[in-house]
Amino acid sequence: MGKQTGFMEYDRKTRRERNPAIRIKDWKDYTEPMPDKEVRIQGARCMSCGVPTCHVGLELNGVTTGCPLNHLIPEWNHLVYEGKWHEALLRAQDKNNFPEFTGIACPAPCEGACVLGINEPPVAIKSVERAIVEKGFEEGWITPNPPKKRTSKKVAVVGSGPAGLAAAAQLNKAGHKVTVFERDDRVGGLLTYGIPEMKLPYEIVERRVNLLQEEGIRFVTNTEVGTDYSVDKLQMDFDATILTGGATVHRNMEVPGSNLKGVHVAMDFLHANTKSLLDSDLEDGQFISATDKDVIVIGGGDTGTDCLATAVRHNCRSLTQFDIYEQKAPTRDESTNPWPQYPIIHRVEYGHKEATSKFGEDPRAFAVMTKKLVGDENGHIKEVHTINVRTRYENGQKLREEIPGTEKVWPADLVLIAIGFQGPDQQLLKQLEIETNSNSTVKASYGDYTTNIEGIFAAGDMRRGQSLIVWAIHEGREAARECDRYLMGASDLP
Repeated sequence: MGKQTGFMEYDRKTRRERNPAIRIKDWKDYTEPMPDKEVRIQGARCMSCGVPTCHVGLELNGVTTGCPLNHLIPEWNHLVYEGKWHEALLRAQDKNNFPEFTGIACPAPCEGACVLGINEPPVAIKSVERAIVEKGFEEGWITPNPPKKRTSKKVAVVGSGPAGLAAAAQLNKAGHKVTVFERDDRVGGLLTYGIPEMKLPYEIVERRVNLLQEEGIRFVTNTEVGTDYSVDKLQMDFDATILTGGATVHRNMEVPGSNLKGVHVAMDFLHANTKSLLDSDLEDGQFISATDKDVIVIGGGDTGTDCLATAVRHNCRSLTQFDIYEQKAPTRDESTNPWPQYPIIHRVEYGHKEATSKFGEDPRAFAVMTKKLVGDENGHIKEVHTINVRTRYENGQKLREEIPGTEKVWPADLVLIAIGFQGPDQQLLKQLEIETNSNSTVKASYGDYTTNIEGIFAAGDMRRGQSLIVWAIHEGREAARECDRYLMGASDLP
């Protein structure tokens, strides 16, 4: 695969990032395309691995490594190197309905499992993937492909995130009449309202949704099943249902003062900003503004980083991100985090670079635990009180020890809580009498996705809990296959 000595001749390069000082003044994609020649060189770095591990998705030590979609990565890397872009696109689409989404928003566990990554920077798989699909759209190779024959079966997909879109796309290919219900005003779920515009432009989501509509999928927005559309009608109108509503219930931060004015969960902040941006370019004022405010982001993950990038563009006065973990090393610890596990290392993401550009230093404070939030006489947040902690493990249990003398008070006008999600909304599940697990996710076995109610399936974060976009697409595809088998007695879907 690739050029026989490519990985020895060429350095890793990824999609270029625009200058942080410039890009924080707009909401455009923070990256720029690589020239075709450079993409081909990156494809050449793919080794002729005897046993490639990039395309075999596993969970090792609780973290995903390799691609759960079993993407044909070495094949399309080689085809790109040879300049066979159309053939590369066919390979990229063979296992993945939406390579543009994973090429942008996936954390690339494939790269963590790349064999070259044992002793060199891994192949730039994610950048090559995005280049392939964008070339496909530019050349007009990606066009609507509705099924030639329809069945008489009707399927409802509840939720239009990556799992729902993947399930709908596959069921439509099988010839079923598919209706996707979305409670928001735009299709895409967290692809649209959970990932900021500069990271995943909505036009990319909309472009794919328009294709799916042209292929015959019906989208019903501003409609919450169980409220606006009764479960009785759902079960009467459709032969089967796939629940892909995600894990949207945010995890609570149980500290004094968390109900103060000016304290918001991250998704409320991001959702309102994107909606206002798309509706009116922020002219309607229907968003939570960080302008001229001291902003604290609690949570060190991707959502927290998205909050940083959004607050910077609002022109906040100061910006700090609390990470409860100690700062990690820049390279993996081979004794505790060996290849091919996903490398648990210190990363500097786009939002960190942007905050550094504006304020002159990395915005993160590591090993920090929030003790309480303090408000003013009007009940509005004014301070965050913290203490530093050590994290250790005892008998498999995570323990945090507070370090005396490290107490600190931070001024704050806006606090954004980005500590993850605890499971799916329960209202619809209760109405449908769907059994759930102890963590509130839907009880449906991996591989068959069937719930306790006949004809109802569940996939994605609603079934597995908060996870990656690539797992959502994988489960949506597999649930579609099982749904098709239920409807028809057999299935040709992969």
